[in-house]
Amino acid sequence: MATLEEKQVMVVGIDDSQHSTYALEWTFDHFFNPPLASNSPFKVVVVHAKTSATSVVASLAEPGIADEVLPQVESDLKKIAARGIEKAKEICISKSVSDVIFEVVEGDPRNVLREAVEKHHASVLVVGSHGYGAIKRAVLGSVSDFCVHHANCTVMIVKRPKMP
Repeated sequence: MATLEEKQVMVVGIDDSQHSTYALEWTFDHFFNPPLASNSPFKVVVVHAKTSATSVVASLAEPGIADEVLPQVESDLKKIAARGIEKAKEICISKSVSDVIFEVVEGDPRNVLREAVEKHHASVLVVGSHGYGAIKRAVLGSVSDFCVHHANCTVMIVKRPKMP
């Protein structure tokens, strides 16, 4: 199989949703399943984009209150990111995938993932789909749509099947 120097890079974007957990598991099941898991042609970079506490507080709190809640919001966002990375590590262990780098980067997920692709010279970017409808997607913006149009690599969007 491929040596470390020859391995292509696959960036997988995660957040605290079941959609990203599913995307990571699906990717490992289809691209890293045994006997490929320990000798895959890919090096994986798992990236969690941590929202800036300042941006969260600015959008929700009045200016006088912002300074009071900022430390708590920052602490909560760090805990969310740490939980996401820990969940990803557990999935890697359970799927016997070992050539993985984990990163938490502050910023808008769209830009964080695009920049991770550039930084690591990724050939594939994997993102989950939240399955938002047209209106919610228009209001919130679609990370996967942005990545399809702006990432300089192949983008794979993994959609979680609807549960009955």
